[in-house]
Amino acid sequence: MAVVLREAALPPLERISATAPNGAVIGVVGEDGSGKSALARLISGRQAPAAGLVDAGKPRRLIGIGDPLNLSPVATLVIEHALARHDALIRARALMGLERLRRAGATIFLVSHEQELLRAACDEIWWLDGGRLAARGDPAEILEQYNHHIAGKLRDWGATLAQTLAPALRRGDGRAEVVAIETLNEQGAPSLVWRSGERVSVRVRVRFAQDVGDPVIGIMIRTRLGLDVYGTNTEAENVRLGPCRAGDVLAVTFTFPCGLCPQEYTLTAASHDPDGVWHDWLEEALTIRVTDSRPTAGVANLRASVSVERL
Repeated sequence: MAVVLREAALPPLERISATAPNGAVIGVVGEDGSGKSALARLISGRQAPAAGLVDAGKPRRLIGIGDPLNLSPVATLVIEHALARHDALIRARALMGLERLRRAGATIFLVSHEQELLRAACDEIWWLDGGRLAARGDPAEILEQYNHHIAGKLRDWGATLAQTLAPALRRGDGRAEVVAIETLNEQGAPSLVWRSGERVSVRVRVRFAQDVGDPVIGIMIRTRLGLDVYGTNTEAENVRLGPCRAGDVLAVTFTFPCGLCPQEYTLTAASHDPDGVWHDWLEEALTIRVTDSRPTAGVANLRASVSVERL
């Protein structure tokens, strides 16, 4: 039987109106506190709405974390994060059981943060945000919208973090000191979170303790496993900095499009002579995160376009 919500409310859930057809698997996503658990209790009949109406088939069942995976015949089934703790074999069997229930006409709600699971199992996604139904529809489209929303909030959070240098290794002869490294977002604001595709910057500030005739300042981005991803320096970019006198301070900014896939990276910065003698080398001084609205594999986000020709 279809599940119908008419202005249904149960804090923090606010007056939701929506219909889920019979024989459908509905995925439910949202941040903690968005109303997912309240929706699960309403649909399963565990709790009556504070306002509005919930019309669902009987019997109804709610399976939460730690509950037995009871997939016997039922009209309405709600699974709230219950598959997260199980191994691959049990999950595969459970998905087969859900498919049998769906074919028998059951309406199934799958509350989960596991997007691969939602993409594989669901006919439709409901996205809850702040107690409201922000969007619903095709899983790929709604998850991309949701991920875009999360990426934005993550970037906002990254802008609040202190960019404290914590190098894994520091070395050099002391003729100059790297006194600050800043990672900047597209708006030029400091942030430890970049969005894949935006134009970003790394600013390195160096103070010279002695005269240096021809200093070179450079950066290196690596994966957390130590794979070199991208490196450059002022010499490679045909920018000459010297001569610099004792007491001089230079701020060198490298700006480039962030063509990286979502994951964590480390940032190394250094001041050295053209022959490679280090003044100050800060190995993996900062950790930055790249985020995006869609998943990609690897390190380089090449943003391919796709064309199809039927032959």
